[in-house]
Amino acid sequence: MPNEATDDCHILVVEDDSRLRERLSRYLSGEGFRVTAASDAAEARTQLRAINPDLMVLDVMMPGESGLDLTQSLRLEQNHVLPILLLTARGAPEDRIAGFEAGADDYLGKPFEPRELVLRIRALLRRAPPSAVEAPTGPVRIGEAEFDPARGELRDADGPIRLTGGEAALLAALARKPNEVLSREEIAEALGMDDSGERAVDVQVVRLRRKIEADPREPRFLHTVRGRGYILKPGV
Repeated sequence: MPNEATDDCHILVVEDDSRLRERLSRYLSGEGFRVTAASDAAEARTQLRAINPDLMVLDVMMPGESGLDLTQSLRLEQNHVLPILLLTARGAPEDRIAGFEAGADDYLGKPFEPRELVLRIRALLRRAPPSAVEAPTGPVRIGEAEFDPARGELRDADGPIRLTGGEAALLAALARKPNEVLSREEIAEALGMDDSGERAVDVQVVRLRRKIEADPREPRFLHTVRGRGYILKPGV
């Protein structure tokens, strides 16, 4: 049944298997989403120039440019921060981590239950602006930048610093308890990640540091506490 919180959201489905592409499009439409479909990365790029989807469901193993390559390429473009959920028959932990490293927000192995896909889509849509965690009451200063958890927006003197949905949710989780250590397990739970989440948290931290640190190798704000987790020290 459609869900009012995500009703009428626009999903771009990119899948080279025509039968699966049609089934996914039909099922997601029945769940209340607007759906546009593409058969490969080139067609997906064409659709992205024509529409403004709320989320992309992207197959990894496609002929030509793979889903991983497309994800990584889009993440390097400042105007592409839409949530990306990868689909693949390769579900080993190292494959999942490769997906997160490329910039994906979630990863679902084939075969899968369509209902699980819908639940994951809705979880990602609720994450932007981040709502998976209780947000701070107001903006949080991070050096010269300011993070607004209600809008999932990070800004400095030059303007917005674009965050993916996963990066914004991670920053909100850390900003909720500044100067306190959060374990990987706590962060993964707050972000709604599955059993590969703890390693995925590490990947998200690396990506977030690139956005908030002058030198990610020598962080001022987002610190690793060996054996315990991560801590955000804003305003230092």
